[in-house]
Amino acid sequence: MNVIDAIKSRRTVRKFKQKPVNEADLRTIIDCGRLAPTGANLQPLKFTYVTDENIRKEMYPHLKYAGYTPDWDPSFDECATAFIIIMNDTNIKPTEKSECDSGAAIMNMSLAATELGLDTCWLGSVDRLKIKELLSLPNHLDITYVLAVGYADQSGEYFDSSDTIKYYFDEKDNVHVPKRPLDEVIL
Repeated sequence: MNVIDAIKSRRTVRKFKQKPVNEADLRTIIDCGRLAPTGANLQPLKFTYVTDENIRKEMYPHLKYAGYTPDWDPSFDECATAFIIIMNDTNIKPTEKSECDSGAAIMNMSLAATELGLDTCWLGSVDRLKIKELLSLPNHLDITYVLAVGYADQSGEYFDSSDTIKYYFDEKDNVHVPKRPLDEVIL
């Protein structure tokens, strides 16, 4: 798969099969995240992953999967079997200045996951303090995002739309994501 195909086929999914993700794939994905560009090449990001079912169960209530669909409430048995926690090291860079660094790393990791036949969901609506406490992270590490990783149990597709930015689930729980048309975004 080439990069353009990976970009066009990658979709955020919110419903996962309960098939484990192997550690080698998680390490490869994180390796791609660490290779992302960072401001002034400071490389302030740190990563960890969670695959243990008991820890995932404790994390689950502190993660929100689909903000535009408040009536959709996936069960724990539908969540990803792995989570990559993206953290900023405040000894290197203030967290409020690492947003772009985190975004670049997450896109690298999402595309790497696509190449490996895995799917992702970039989670920004998370209780960072609860998860930090749960994982016993040191004070100088701030959670920026969580990346859910696993095998999709739903399909996802995009469609061009100037009318809405809200994704939706169809009757089979497949996700449909509007994207502004190309002619609308090229000025």
